[in-house]
Amino acid sequence: MRQILCGLLLLGCSLLATARDYVITDHGAKSDTTVLSTDAVQRCIDLCAADGGGRVVVPAGHYTIGTIILKSNVHLHLEQGATLYGSTRLKDYKRMQSNYKSLRTHTETIQLVYADSVENVVIDGYGTIDGRGRVFPKLSWNDEGITRPHLLRFIQSRDITVKDITLGNSGCWMQHYLACDRLRISGIRVTNRNNYNNDALDLDGCHDVIVSDIVADSDDDGITLKSTSPRLCEDITIQNCIVSSHCNAVKLGTETNGGFRNIQIRGIVVKPSSDQSSLFFGKPIGSSALSLEIVDGGVMENVSVSDLTVTGTESPIFVRLGHRGRGWTFSKSGASAFVGQSVSGGNEGATRSQKPDSIETIGRMRGIYINNVHVREAGNYGCSITGLPGHPVEDVHVSNVTIHQRGGIKSGDLPAIRQALKDEKAAEYPEATMWGPLPAKGFYVRHARGVTFDAVVTHTAEPDARPDFVREDAE
Repeated sequence: MRQILCGLLLLGCSLLATARDYVITDHGAKSDTTVLSTDAVQRCIDLCAADGGGRVVVPAGHYTIGTIILKSNVHLHLEQGATLYGSTRLKDYKRMQSNYKSLRTHTETIQLVYADSVENVVIDGYGTIDGRGRVFPKLSWNDEGITRPHLLRFIQSRDITVKDITLGNSGCWMQHYLACDRLRISGIRVTNRNNYNNDALDLDGCHDVIVSDIVADSDDDGITLKSTSPRLCEDITIQNCIVSSHCNAVKLGTETNGGFRNIQIRGIVVKPSSDQSSLFFGKPIGSSALSLEIVDGGVMENVSVSDLTVTGTESPIFVRLGHRGRGWTFSKSGASAFVGQSVSGGNEGATRSQKPDSIETIGRMRGIYINNVHVREAGNYGCSITGLPGHPVEDVHVSNVTIHQRGGIKSGDLPAIRQALKDEKAAEYPEATMWGPLPAKGFYVRHARGVTFDAVVTHTAEPDARPDFVREDAE
């Protein structure tokens, strides 16, 4: 017994000895925002990784950094009162290039905190990372990550944990996790309302993800799942979050090359931001609470959304199968090419096909379950479930939904509303407000099969001439 106890004590001591702390101020970092501490922080990260792992500690204070590169087995810990500020000089950001073969292009991108092909990385603590992104002006439509840095970007990495910290003021997207597996994000606070393309969280082709208990306030989309490569977002749970957004609070899309499978979203509170001092995109009360989209091919199946409590948004629920046609092609060498409009990631050489001529890029949506959604103070756009002729949205079930909206549409407005809907807008960017107010104050359903509604009620603050439901080419 004594030998066993001694062995356990030695093992514990060994583990403690290997899990060292590397304090950035011990390696030259200065709590002075006029001094660049990038080298000191990176030195700690490199030493920590070389020694087999441990904690890189940011003590209370204010530190300015450019790009830092995280490595496997590194735990970046920000103590309470600690803030890492992003440099306001573009030259302090390193241009990084990933070897991930399914990136749209191999353009070099810039970000404040970067990791590629790492595993077992933690970012936590009760400190703050502030990108000071307002200082980077929008210079072109697709300059995200080119002249405006992301704050946090992980590519093709595994066993990543981000918890408890505060993230603020990115130059574009706050967090981009691309092709990552076994990702846990919990308890963080995100404020991103200081520039264009200010999403709060983007999960892109990730597997085995849990997002929980976050509070996000963003000008652009809030919690967003994307599929910018043929890799699906798969096996993802998002729960117990509070989201404010001028655009879409929770969104699957817009990029959908692979698609989305086995997604569970539950216990989300959606509300307008308490700070309406700036509006780069969207609507003051938000465009939608929930947007589910397939527009670049790909498949969406087995998606469950429940227990949403919503205040605001112009069009609370938006389900859309479109044909923007921004697909992928593969050469014999295995390299990938992106076909379509240039977007985040530096596709300045790509062009958009206004009228896609191949049906191969039209995706499929089926197995969508929306239950227990309660909306107050919505606009008067209504909700929609729409596919395309010959390509219906399938197997959608909506139950226990109550919507309190503004209303006020008069019978004389209906001809213009119907006229706007004659344009299918198949190739247009999908937005819940893309047609303006819809002919139903509850749900407008077009090109859909197997759609069911149970206990769906719509109330209007002002008299409204529209019926609760309108269907066209729908079952």
